[in-house]
Amino acid sequence: MSAIELRIIRGTEPAVPPADINIVIDVIRAFTVSHVAFTRGARAIFLVNTVAAAFALKALNPEYLLAGEIGGLPIADFDLDNSPFRVSMADVRHKTLVQKTTHGVAATLAALNAAQIFVTGFSNARQTAQHARHLLESRGYRTINVIASHALDDDDFSCAEYIRDQILELGQIKPEAIMARIRNSRSAKKFQVPEKNAFEPRDLDLCAREMESDFVMEVDKSLPIPRIIKQHLRTGVMSN
Repeated sequence: MSAIELRIIRGTEPAVPPADINIVIDVIRAFTVSHVAFTRGARAIFLVNTVAAAFALKALNPEYLLAGEIGGLPIADFDLDNSPFRVSMADVRHKTLVQKTTHGVAATLAALNAAQIFVTGFSNARQTAQHARHLLESRGYRTINVIASHALDDDDFSCAEYIRDQILELGQIKPEAIMARIRNSRSAKKFQVPEKNAFEPRDLDLCAREMESDFVMEVDKSLPIPRIIKQHLRTGVMSN
């Protein structure tokens, strides 16, 4: 594979530069939620920046499920919050979700200036990195941004370093090291305090481990509202 330019970017300020591939990371918790939802049979996930936009989509499509948070906390009248554990218990099979979150969704909507965009938590970071490497080899891509949506926290940054290690096949970072960094990150602390009942402690178990799956989460920006669609790795076919 020819030399590539791989940039790790923390947050979205200043603006994310154009690239062939953008990978947006939100470990705790947005894209762990998305990954869990897809493993549970969700069809697609629309991404919106505002609560009003989420409710507008729901008004047109009452069967859609609204999921997300503001400041980490549930949004009134949303069907689901931003808890991967609670999503794992919900009936999302064949459902379309609408996701609004403070970091991951906002960072993705600010990073649409790439030929292909993927989102991930740590749970499917390895699959995402390996697919990105395949695209770099097969399509002649040369530039890739790996975006840690939590600008100041180590959960997303450690995952970004792991993805870089996987794409470049450096073999320097073990997944166990990333699991420990996620659990010790500032973002994880609120899940480890018993009286913080708003934050489900079992979320951290899902956010800080790899899950076997045969797909990656690609952003389809062909519609007026971008959506995440599951792309199966064996066939390269996107399902919706």
